Amino acid sequence: MKINDEIKKTFNCRFCGKELKYLFVSLGSSPLSNAYLKKNQLKQEEVSYPLDVYVCDNCFLVQLPEFETPENIFSEYAYFSSYSETWLKHSEIYVDKMMDLLKISKDSYVVEIASNDGYLLQYFKGKGVPVLGIEPARNVAEVARKKGVPTECLFLGKKTALKLKEEGKQADLLLGNNVLAHVPDINDFVEGLKILLKPEGVITMEFPHLMRLIQGVQFDTIYHEHFSYFSFITVQKVFKAHSLEIFDVEEVSTHGGSLRIYAKNSRDDTKIVSERVLELDQRERELGFAEISQYLTFSDKVEMIKKKFIGFLSQAKKEGKIIVGYGAAAKGNTLLNYCGVTDSAILYVADKNPYKQGSYLPGSHIPVRSPSELKETKPDYVLILPWNIKDEIMDQMSFIRDWGGKFVVSIPEVLVI
Repeated sequence: MKINDEIKKTFNCRFCGKELKYLFVSLGSSPLSNAYLKKNQLKQEEVSYPLDVYVCDNCFLVQLPEFETPENIFSEYAYFSSYSETWLKHSEIYVDKMMDLLKISKDSYVVEIASNDGYLLQYFKGKGVPVLGIEPARNVAEVARKKGVPTECLFLGKKTALKLKEEGKQADLLLGNNVLAHVPDINDFVEGLKILLKPEGVITMEFPHLMRLIQGVQFDTIYHEHFSYFSFITVQKVFKAHSLEIFDVEEVSTHGGSLRIYAKNSRDDTKIVSERVLELDQRERELGFAEISQYLTFSDKVEMIKKKFIGFLSQAKKEGKIIVGYGAAAKGNTLLNYCGVTDSAILYVADKNPYKQGSYLPGSHIPVRSPSELKETKPDYVLILPWNIKDEIMDQMSFIRDWGGKFVVSIPEVLVI
């Protein structure tokens, strides 16, 4: 839908600078998804921001306006990658692949942007490869250092990249998983990547694929910590603008469907552009991702899921069923706040991250507890909020079936398993 003149605000595209005229979807108003609360904060005023997502009709970047700075969002962070066994396995497989594909060795230098708690670099380090993590969250960076993963606590951009380059820290392999969406100044960030890369080095970036987000109606992937959502068409434009060329791409299953792009310096003629680059670019164009009309029907699909999810919760409550959530994930907070869910519908959310236990979800104020309490509560339904790792969770929590409990996911439709 086009933005109504009464509610329209002037926002410019963070990549190409054009005024944004089209609304992709509005998910109401929501606090920061990782701003978990302590009990003494529940009666304090909670800051919320419009979760309105726009699409540029020039470069087709789907994006949120910047209401809060990255420093306030990421300087202390509640997400630790190592708590997901699925993600650890994914990372280990990636490391083995890069060692072989790019001939990474003890003479190479691997740098990861947004390296979190050392979840991935630990595998390179275990093979004797020199590594450096760049992680802005102080509490998370400290965990990585305790694992023996060298980590610098900073945000990557042109200025910090120049400093690292002067220190001789350019990378043979420069990687970033689920960070490209988290930077409001996308041009400064990608320019930083360009500076930090050796002349014949390789960049790999993984991020949720906008095509899959739209096809799977994965609206809960949208939250304030994610500033941008990329199609392959758009990400190619962004990298090209900074003299970087994407020469290969893989479609991977993580986060409901992601892309892993491989980029090089545009002057580097040692790498050939893969057929997969041409195929995916053509496929997206055939599906309409280079036309504004493709982006304007998403909102209606989201509203339909909302109605069905609220209907499920209402019916379960009428039947006296006990519902507990699993996984205090950012995507879950988008779902719960958009649908107006509180602890009157969901008793609590279980999460194995001790950093989150004892806190309350932002907006909904649903308490976060240890998974050990599930055996005492014996819920009828366990709503899996991070549905992208539902198989891992159902395997770990299979004991709920001992008393007839069932699992529930809500994306792309409400499904009782």
